[in-house]
Amino acid sequence: MLRHSGNWMTLVDDRILEYLYENEAASPTEMMKGGPIKFSRAYIGRRCKKLKEEGLLREISDATYVITEDGEAYLKGHLDTEDWQYIDDETNGDTQNNSTGDTVNNS
Repeated sequence: MLRHSGNWMTLVDDRILEYLYENEAASPTEMMKGGPIKFSRAYIGRRCKKLKEEGLLREISDATYVITEDGEAYLKGHLDTEDWQYIDDETNGDTQNNSTGDTVNNS
C-alpha cells in the first residue's frame, strides 16, 4: 500500500498513526514505552500536536490522542496529505478534493 505523505510529515508520524490505529488511544508516554516508537516523549508529543493540527489525530483528553477518519484514510493510502486530496483506487488514481468534493482526473 502506497501512502501519500506530505512534505511536512516525518517517519515518526506514520509510526504514531499506526500505533493509534492498532491501540485506539494513547499518550506520547504510552507510545514511547509500549510501541516501536524510539523517540523521546517530548518529540512524540510535538508530532502528535502537529498531526492534530493537520486533522489526522484528535485529542480526547490532556495529551491522549486517537486517530481520525482522515488519519485512517492516510494509512490506507486513500488521502494525500501534501495537497489534501482523497485518492480513489477504483478510478486509477483519480483524486477527490477534500474541501470541495470535486473529482480530478490524474491520467
